[in-house]
Amino acid sequence: MSKETRKSQALEYHAKGRPGKIEVVPTKEAKTQRDLSLAYSPGVAEPCKEIALNTENVYQYTAKGNLVAVISNGTAVLGLGDIGPEASKPVMEGKGVLFKIFADIDVFDIEVNEKDPVKFVEIVKALEPTFGGINLEDIKAPECFYIEDQLKKQLNIPVMHDDQHGTAIISAAALLNALELQKKKIDKVRFVVNGAGAAAMACVRLYVELGAKHENFTLFDKDGVLHKGRTDLGDKMPFAVKQADATLEKAMKDADVFLGLSVGNVLTAEMVQSMARNPIVFAMANPDPEIAYETAVAARKDIIMATGRSDYPNQVNNVLGFPFIFRGALDVRARQINEEMKLAAVRALADLAKTPVPDIVNLAYNEKNIVFGPTYIIPKPLDPRLLSTVAPAVAKAAMDSGVATVQIKDWNAYSVELNKRLGLDNQLMRVIGNLARKDPKRVVFAEADNLKILKAAQIAFEEGIAYPILLGDEKKIREIALRNQIELDGLPIIDPRSDDQEEKRKAYGQIFFQKRQRKGINKYEAFKIMRDRNYYGCMMVETGDADAMISGLTRNYDETIRPAIQVIGTEDGVKKIAGMYLLLTKKGPLFLADTTVNFNPTAEELAEITLMVAKEVRNFNLTPRIAMLSYSNFGSSASPEAKLVAEARRIVKERNPSLIVDGEMQASIAFDKKILKENYPFSELVDQDVNTLIFPNLAAGNVAYNLLKEVGGADAIGPILLGIKKPVHVLQLGSSVRSIYNMALVAVIDAQIKCNKIPTAEIVGKSKWWKKFRKVSRDM
Repeated sequence: MSKETRKSQALEYHAKGRPGKIEVVPTKEAKTQRDLSLAYSPGVAEPCKEIALNTENVYQYTAKGNLVAVISNGTAVLGLGDIGPEASKPVMEGKGVLFKIFADIDVFDIEVNEKDPVKFVEIVKALEPTFGGINLEDIKAPECFYIEDQLKKQLNIPVMHDDQHGTAIISAAALLNALELQKKKIDKVRFVVNGAGAAAMACVRLYVELGAKHENFTLFDKDGVLHKGRTDLGDKMPFAVKQADATLEKAMKDADVFLGLSVGNVLTAEMVQSMARNPIVFAMANPDPEIAYETAVAARKDIIMATGRSDYPNQVNNVLGFPFIFRGALDVRARQINEEMKLAAVRALADLAKTPVPDIVNLAYNEKNIVFGPTYIIPKPLDPRLLSTVAPAVAKAAMDSGVATVQIKDWNAYSVELNKRLGLDNQLMRVIGNLARKDPKRVVFAEADNLKILKAAQIAFEEGIAYPILLGDEKKIREIALRNQIELDGLPIIDPRSDDQEEKRKAYGQIFFQKRQRKGINKYEAFKIMRDRNYYGCMMVETGDADAMISGLTRNYDETIRPAIQVIGTEDGVKKIAGMYLLLTKKGPLFLADTTVNFNPTAEELAEITLMVAKEVRNFNLTPRIAMLSYSNFGSSASPEAKLVAEARRIVKERNPSLIVDGEMQASIAFDKKILKENYPFSELVDQDVNTLIFPNLAAGNVAYNLLKEVGGADAIGPILLGIKKPVHVLQLGSSVRSIYNMALVAVIDAQIKCNKIPTAEIVGKSKWWKKFRKVSRDM
């Protein structure tokens, strides 16, 4: 992807629809006159009077206890430097998004037009009544040290400068585990640190808290080694060495640990080779580490290596820390984030890496079994256990160290509460995206003369999840792309009607004729029908010229399904295909079927649909917990429809006794655990979180899906076609670019499962079409 295209897409992302990345959403009803009178005047006076009597009541009656300020003056923004407070706002909004999606913490981002550290402190101090915590961000050194120190002294809410302490906490956890694996003691090892800015100094000071000795550090900054003859070191002096002529090359000889928070490619293979046995190298400059991962591991087989990049093992990523540290601090109303709380986060992260990794994490990173070892010394950012592991450790440390103003008594209940805070929707899509990138597939986009399709295909290509193949009139496709600044370089465009596809049409037509010659298709029709993009695309998938196909954006549903059935056919044992939607709700993913194909299935057919859906849910690495719906509850109605659903459930249990499934039941009962347990304690779904709904007929499924999507605000992926032998998926008419991209993700995962005899990379590796793709993938 060119810089211009990347710039265009980034600007469009932030500007389209409602500008920016955040909004304020009311948490109480505000629809009637009564609601408004309670929300504002005169009802609002009552909580105001309670808070006036006791300011601690502000936590009971307002959002303060779950509200963090992300505050910056824009003097040290990412790799952009001093760009000013307005230009820093997109970054601060982004930090707010991370707080929300990882720890359910609300954020107001505040950009302050003030560089004077004394005045900056006064401004932030005056905001204390509004917030439960302060996250300082992108403030340059040395001012950031003074600002954080003063705010911690003057405020009674937690304050943390994440640029300093985030990296320190995560790297410290990684260091403890690396030292354990390398059989070294922290008080004995010798450290070389390149970079002595805010983050590096926070790291070395935290390492000292863990037992490292000042005299075992050699630090370098842009002016060379930190030595005792320098007059510009201030509170860095305890780490100064005697040798004013020390160089990085000399210092690296026999060193045990290298910590890099500086610039790329300053460390050589020779320097790594000169280190002591079983060395540890944390090269965390971004985007280019101080030494490339490949170079370091090639130089020493006994090395443990970490970087700040997600495409290598052992990523030191701040998102492992700040959301969960603030979560724990807020939940006990800590007056500060002290050293005990930071160390508790360090140890919680280190210990978590030693425990068995959940299957969903293995799936996310395309690993069979991630285990504690040299390439896994720190938890993965997508580990769902982080919130319920780190936050309680921080909260307990706050209580033990005396800075908590609220006590947690039931830790099991607190852990359950934390796990309920976040639905699995964002997590599930991140998992699917990562899995798709591990083995991208060739996806045919059959309606490529549509702007939405082209945008989705370009995103899929650039994100590295698929090798798009575009079907349609090449001239028209290129004109649309040119008008909308969409890059197509490297993507194959095929027009099934063009003369240069005649031979391929003949070959495909012959195969199709053999399949359908006794089913109403003559030879002439078989050749002619290959001009249709849906038939041509399906034949590409059938013959192995592609791995999956997506269509249906501009056509009726049956016009896309029919070619798939006629060309590819159903899976062995499947008599009827079905359609399923995946809805990403605030309570987690919810699978619905049949929502698109079968009007009035028999009990046998409904059972088959249920079993197909259960299989697909497992492909998402989730355990299906299925409610088979009706207007009746476990025989309360003797109507034919209710009996049909009950019979379908009996057939399902007969064929798969271990499946968690029950019915017939009303949808409200399926989601109300209390009523279900009190009234129907025999049900398999008692105390279960239902994630799959089976409807008695197409009308019920389709109505429910559309209501949940349009009124309930759920994000939808689908319809996902079930029962087809090879991956063909049908879009809903008018799908958004996001929906098309999500469907591409599903198609790739489906292809990985169904068509993975030969890795796609081997198939496409020799083709000129994909040279650019490989380059783009490496650059991401």
